Formats: sequence, structure tokens, C-alpha cells
Amino acid sequence: MEILNYAFMQRALLAAVLVGITAPAIGIYLVQRRQALMGDGIGHVAMTGVGLGFLLTWSPVWMATLVSVLGAVLMELIRWYGKTRGDIALAMLFYGGMAGGVMFINLAPGGSNANLTSYLFGSLSTVSESDVTAICLLAAFVVLVTVGLRRQLFAVSQDEEFARVTGLPVRALNLLTAVTAAVTVTVAMRVVGLLLVSALMVVPVAAAQQLTRSFAATFAISVALGVSVTIGGTVTSYYQDVPPGATIVLLTIGAFILLSLLAAPLARRRARALAAAQPAADPAECKIPATRGAADEVGV
Repeated sequence: MEILNYAFMQRALLAAVLVGITAPAIGIYLVQRRQALMGDGIGHVAMTGVGLGFLLTWSPVWMATLVSVLGAVLMELIRWYGKTRGDIALAMLFYGGMAGGVMFINLAPGGSNANLTSYLFGSLSTVSESDVTAICLLAAFVVLVTVGLRRQLFAVSQDEEFARVTGLPVRALNLLTAVTAAVTVTVAMRVVGLLLVSALMVVPVAAAQQLTRSFAATFAISVALGVSVTIGGTVTSYYQDVPPGATIVLLTIGAFILLSLLAAPLARRRARALAAAQPAADPAECKIPATRGAADEVGV
């Protein structure tokens, strides 16, 4: 394939595959926790990290990771201890992060808002070898957490009180989820962009839920869908010269709409099959009450 003859496209496709795996992998827990927009908030905070990276002439990816993790921890602290004004504190954190990114990158030597655009909306040609190395290391961390601790994270996402009663370290797991989401945002920002990464964390999960309610099946389908749309969006972006982040998100939304249309007839077919498989109940007047001996046989 012609597309694989270019080193920058090889790096972009590798990054796209890793983003397609990691974003839905952590997104499934955020959707279960009803924190679907957490990735969007972390993306705003990560902008400050990108700006600081340019200002301090350090890797924007690693600096964005550091700032995003600190922002995610602060968000969790606000969620735990914040009272009626917690939402305002989060709003200031989100928009302060965006303002900080714009300010720092303009203070950087030779910096301008044009430097920030590739991080906001993704860019194929700017994915460097050092970016790929950082993305691979961060993606490995995300996969290790989301797969290795899937039972514990699922329990906490479903019911924190029940998880606490069973002895799970709820606060530590919540904090780990937030940190993993922050890492995922920085993994995805070079391909999808900071402002669009939240869609790739949420929409594939929502699309998979149209077909199944099983956690394992939802996880597998959402990751497969994430990889498909990131590769498809990256290839389309190369051939059609369109923004990769916007292309990937639009493909993801299109997949959601398609699966939603397919889900309704499938659900009706399953319901009819289930109804047909159930034996007809005896009329009430013909039912024979169970004797005590029969009850003893079934363990009552």
C-alpha cells in the first residue's frame, strides 16, 4: 500500500491503533460511572501542559501527561470534598486549563496559537518518533489497568457502596480511573485532538451497548469499533486531505447511528424468540399445589 511507504503515516497508523484501543477501554468505566464528559474536562486541563511544554522546551506529550494527571486528581478531590460549589470549581479548572494553554504557548519562544492547533484537533504529519514512544508507553499503562483490574473497576463503577462493603479500596480505584483517563487523553491528543478525544472514549461504548448489555461483550465490541474508526479516519484523512480528528469522530457517530438502527429489529427478534421458547403456563384452575414432600425434594 502506498500509504505505508511514508514514515509519518506508519507512525500515525500505529498511534491510531493505540488510541482506538485505549480510549474505549477506559471510556466504558466512565460511562458506567456517568462521567462521560470527564475526558472533555481533562482535555481542557491538558492544554496547559502542552503550553508549558513549549514554554519550557520540554516534550509537550509528557508535560501534558503530568498536568492532566494532576488535574484529574484535583477533579476527584473536588468530587469527594466539594459541596454546593463543586461544579463552579470544576468549571474554573476546565476553562483555566484552556486559558493557561493559550497563554503559555504564546509566551514560548516562537510560539503561536498555530502550534496549539495540531494538539486541539489532531495532526498526522506532526506525530514524531518521540511521540510514538511516549504513546506506546502510556497506552501500555492504560491497557494494564483497564484489563488487569477490570473486575475491581467494574464493581466500583456499578455500585460504590457495595464495592466498599466487599472491602475494595473505592477511593484508590476511583483515583486510578481518573489518572488512567488523563493518560488516555494525552495518548489520543496527537491523533484525535484534545477537544475531540472525549467522543472516542464515549461513543464507541454507547454504540456497543446498542447490541449487548454484557460488560465483556461491550468492552470487546467498543474496542474493535474504536480501532476500526481510528484506522478508517486516519486513512481517509490521508487520501482526502481532511482533519483526522473530525473524520474519526464523524465515523464514530455514523457507526453509532448504524448500530442503533440495527439494534431495534434485533431486539424485537430476540424478544419473539424468547417468548416462543417459554412453555405455555397451565391455567390457574388446573394447577396442582405442591405437597410438602415435593417441596422437600427441591430443598424448600
